[in-house]
Amino acid sequence: MKKFLSSSLLIFFAICFLLMPTINIAKAESDLDILSKSALLMDYGSGEILFQKSAKEHLPVASMVKMMTILLALEEYEEGNVTLESLISTTENASSMGGSQVFIDPYVEYTFEDLLKSVIMASANDASVAIAEYFNGNEKSFTNRMNKRAKELGMNDTNYVNCTGLPAPEQYSCAKDSAVLMREVLKHDLYHKYSTIWMDELIHPSGRKTELVNTNKLIRYFEGCDGGKTGSTNEAGCCLTASAKRGDMRLISVVIGAENSKMRFNESSLLLNYGFANFENKFLVDILSPIANLNVKKGKTESCDVFAKESFVAILKKGDESTYTTSLDLPKDLKAPLEVGDKVGSVKVVKDGVVVKEIDLIVKDDIGHISYFDSAKKVIENW
Repeated sequence: MKKFLSSSLLIFFAICFLLMPTINIAKAESDLDILSKSALLMDYGSGEILFQKSAKEHLPVASMVKMMTILLALEEYEEGNVTLESLISTTENASSMGGSQVFIDPYVEYTFEDLLKSVIMASANDASVAIAEYFNGNEKSFTNRMNKRAKELGMNDTNYVNCTGLPAPEQYSCAKDSAVLMREVLKHDLYHKYSTIWMDELIHPSGRKTELVNTNKLIRYFEGCDGGKTGSTNEAGCCLTASAKRGDMRLISVVIGAENSKMRFNESSLLLNYGFANFENKFLVDILSPIANLNVKKGKTESCDVFAKESFVAILKKGDESTYTTSLDLPKDLKAPLEVGDKVGSVKVVKDGVVVKEIDLIVKDDIGHISYFDSAKKVIENW
């Protein structure tokens, strides 16, 4: 029995010894040493998650809440409901917010541009509430709108109680939702006009000046960083959602619950560097290049280029042998008349046998139906 037990133990330890190197190598290749409570790295183009740690955990995110305030303000601007020069009357309530602020005066008028820039750059609570009151009359109504927009974006692990991120027991979000929100904010050109400014000043109607310093230090110190939103309270710790672009790749990083400000910037940089070093983009469908050229029956032109309605860029780990393929669903010929934007087929993007995306194929030109006169003229010309 003793010999049997000894032999069994020897076999057990031998197997463990053989397995140990494999386990360590795999861990070293896939893990990042992130100490913050929650973190995530997302590819902007595809929305694919490249790294995550407790990414759906409900946590306070402090002033990162303002990303939704910013988004709604940008959408109002895009819809033509406000201009940069629009004047916004402030209230005692807005000017008394405290915390991170630009010290706006009550009962005076600031331009929409000045207030929006103050929120994006300096994370101003007072400017945030002034914007909320302007669009919805009061902060509570605006906050309801924030929650509605969050649901539309699929942010199911987020609940807003205010537009500033000031501590509130029932207010929370998560790393994944924060990345989704930043991805939406980044679509707006106006956001980038202010997110990349390091220092500026707010000139109050009275002539008084307040210095604006961007709370996101990465825009100055990290190559390619052009946007982000910080957050910091005793409850939430130090947080940061940041975005950087190098070449044709843009990444979004999220860090929630770092112990201090230095850690949030260091770990955000670590996440972004990991993404740029280990992943690459591959264009599979390009909106600018024709997918096919098809004959057009009874059309004023004999053939027509077909284009994808949108591009598809896959993100792959460098050295990854996973293959993507595309398959076309197109008729042999097209039939006139055709108008710009008409759907004529589709292209499927397939990875490992699974369809990951189906994109409409369209025409970019109007093609009229050939008339009897045109047909006769063509016959004569070819006689």
